[in-house]
Amino acid sequence: MTMTKAAAAAPSGPSAQIEIGNVGKVYGTAGDGAVIALDGVSLTIARGEFVSLLGPSGCGKSTLLNILAGFQPATTGRILQDGHPITGPDPSRTVVFQDYALFGWMTVQKNVEFGLKAKGVGRAERAERARALIDTVRLTGFEDKYPHEISGGMKQRAAIARALAPDPDILLMDEPFGALDAQTRVLLQEEIARISSEAGKTVVFVTHGIEEAVFLADRVVVMSPRPGRIREEVLVPLPRPRTAEMRSDPWFVSTVSELWETLKPDWQKEEEVS
Repeated sequence: MTMTKAAAAAPSGPSAQIEIGNVGKVYGTAGDGAVIALDGVSLTIARGEFVSLLGPSGCGKSTLLNILAGFQPATTGRILQDGHPITGPDPSRTVVFQDYALFGWMTVQKNVEFGLKAKGVGRAERAERARALIDTVRLTGFEDKYPHEISGGMKQRAAIARALAPDPDILLMDEPFGALDAQTRVLLQEEIARISSEAGKTVVFVTHGIEEAVFLADRVVVMSPRPGRIREEVLVPLPRPRTAEMRSDPWFVSTVSELWETLKPDWQKEEEVS
């Protein structure tokens, strides 16, 4: 195996921006067919680190992301951000969803400005900052278009710009490219690799795509089927910025293959159930 167990290398204490301690999540009650979504998940994430949560459907990766976002509480354990418990949504953490979640009645420009307006940023400043981010995600020229007038890939670029606009500390991404065609998905993987490197944000990225997880991350956290637990961690030694050529790197190819062999039984079971 070329995969590197990363538990010993994971940050802790003052260097950790996010500390997930023995987190469990149960839906329902024991007499009501309770579902254990997460069981004893512990993980630390350093400031500026890009972590991919990888696993089959139902392994709890999106549940963990929702707890990180503050959308729902953990049943057991706790999550700290900079030493403080996460108890609800906060502007320091923004989320990019699979379905874009853009406001259909707003232009691309106004969508990107939305978080800045909520923070009380003045009209001129928020317009300038939004235009700079629109340029960053390569949507210059589409500022005045509405979501229904642009492609799925462009919508997701706009959603990323909107998430970055309030200058959050942490960017949470829940299978953001899952609804896109294969070619657009690859292009946006390269875009988010570039943008995240330039922005220096901490990113937690949920995916069931092995190549996507390895290409983007500094560390891949592999989760087991329900109840979701951390099966293993893989440190990614590829340099940044990430480029398309790295997909043919021998380490990349062998690691993707090994992860596929690890996860294949889980996906086969998923197919049998569906």
